[in-house]
Amino acid sequence: MMPASFFSSPRRRTVIFVAVIGALHLVALEWLTSRASMVPLKADGTQVVSLALLAEAPKPEPVPPPPPELPVPKPRLPPPPPLTDLPSSEAPLATMPASDAPEGPATPAPPAPGTPVVTAPAPVAVASPAPAPAAPPPVVEQARHYKTNAPASAQFDLHVDRRDADGTKWQGVAAMAWDNKGDSYQLKLEVGLSMLITRINLLVLSSEGLIDATGIVPVTATEKRKGRAQTATHFNRDGKVITFSATTATAPWQVGVQDKASVPFQLAAIGRADVNQLVGNIDILVGEEKEATVFRFQLVGEEELDTKMGRLVTWHLRRPPKPGTYSSQLDIWLAPSMQWYPVQIRNTEASGALTTQTVTKISVNDATGK
Repeated sequence: MMPASFFSSPRRRTVIFVAVIGALHLVALEWLTSRASMVPLKADGTQVVSLALLAEAPKPEPVPPPPPELPVPKPRLPPPPPLTDLPSSEAPLATMPASDAPEGPATPAPPAPGTPVVTAPAPVAVASPAPAPAAPPPVVEQARHYKTNAPASAQFDLHVDRRDADGTKWQGVAAMAWDNKGDSYQLKLEVGLSMLITRINLLVLSSEGLIDATGIVPVTATEKRKGRAQTATHFNRDGKVITFSATTATAPWQVGVQDKASVPFQLAAIGRADVNQLVGNIDILVGEEKEATVFRFQLVGEEELDTKMGRLVTWHLRRPPKPGTYSSQLDIWLAPSMQWYPVQIRNTEASGALTTQTVTKISVNDATGK
């Protein structure tokens, strides 16, 4: 009875089910083991790496030790506030009328005899630092004053030689008209390229104003460069101010102030009045496009120039570069035998570009001069 009951129909089904489950587990384990040891290759020869099975966990990379801590700089203390002047003990004290005096606490009654009197320490007055004074406006260097004698009216033809900073050379022409009307003047300079039937102006300067004992007194000066808008500088003698169309800034007006076009003729007027004034530094305040600057000229010496008008004896004046003010060099040659007219002007830029204007013809309207 015992064997038959043990292998009864329900028990046989259970034993068979457990055996099948175990066999399936063995087959699955063997299949997974074979797949882990054999990695298939793709058609191109690359391997397909399975991320499901790992031979062993990756070893952690060593962590470098932290860098040594640098000492933290100590904060600097702010500078002490400026000292303030304490009021003098002899200064009168401000008094307040009795009717306007604020009502304070009532005066306490005197303490009883034998009672100790405790007094509070007087408050210490702490002087607050005075506000820093406002920065003063920039001061324009005062130019020298000279005796002057402006030359007569004349028209000038000039040859222009230009060498750019990259070495490129070109030539042009310039025309300058100086009109001395006795108590007023007009001046115009045109620099450009001469074509077959026309001239292309690269730079046009104009100036007009008065003439008095101080020499040329500009009222309005304009500058027009090719491809740029025209700018204007206004000299207000009554208001003692110079204004510019290119900026809202202003500059103080001074006696003897000039513009870029009138500078050579003011130097001619100074030399005509007294040649000894050209010895040493010659300072002239010049209003340009956006500012006014003192040009400091120095006498280089007497030189002879070869021009289409022949050999001319000239006085060579130079404005060397002035660090922090202007970086270009300006040279002007004046001819004493020809009313001290400017017969050559040269501008050397900081980049190395060089422009020289040399006179080829002068037509004087008043042959007797002034």
